[in-house]
Amino acid sequence: MRRGLMMAGLALFGMAFTPPLAAQDAGALPMQQVQEQPVAPPEPAPAPAAQPAAAAQPAPLPPAASTTYAEDDVLGAAEDAFGKGTEGLAEAIRRSFSSYGQPNGYIVGREVGGAIIVGVRYGSGKLFHKVEGEREVHWTGPSVGFDIGGDGSKIFALVYNLNDTEDLYRRYPAAEGKAYLIGGVAVNYMQRDKVIIVPIKLGVGWRLGLNAGYMKFSKKGKILPF
Repeated sequence: MRRGLMMAGLALFGMAFTPPLAAQDAGALPMQQVQEQPVAPPEPAPAPAAQPAAAAQPAPLPPAASTTYAEDDVLGAAEDAFGKGTEGLAEAIRRSFSSYGQPNGYIVGREVGGAIIVGVRYGSGKLFHKVEGEREVHWTGPSVGFDIGGDGSKIFALVYNLNDTEDLYRRYPAAEGKAYLIGGVAVNYMQRDKVIIVPIKLGVGWRLGLNAGYMKFSKKGKILPF
């Protein structure tokens, strides 16, 4: 009997410390649910807003090329032909610019001539045109008047409104009586249609008188002055 009582006590003691099966299952369920719950992926960062493309700016246009000579350029070329410090040269060029503006060409050359009542002249040089470049040029011309003597001259001529260099090779009325002296240079004017030529001369020799005639420009030199 004593042995039976001891067996019964051990049975009760084991039941007191063994958790019921239902309790074990209940405790395990939350763990399974936590482990099996899917994890949501992180949301992607929003893309930056597209910036509007900047409008393409047109390239600036190059400055338009000048078709005439500035006063400083002409004065420098004239001083190269006559020599720096030539008396009256700068004033003659300024007066021409004041009257006619900027030329689109100029002629640098030499001329010889002589007269006893009837005179002749021969000259040659180079035309510098702002657009068409350099051209060889010759000129001749008769004259008549109260004129005697002979001279040689350096020539620097401003040329206006010469849009086509072919228009230079014609006859231009020339009247030395319209010339005026500024210091050591003589200046006169010739015009045909719109083309104006202002010869500036620095001469050596002896020449006295007034005359009228014409100057004929050509591409090649001529013997006859007519």
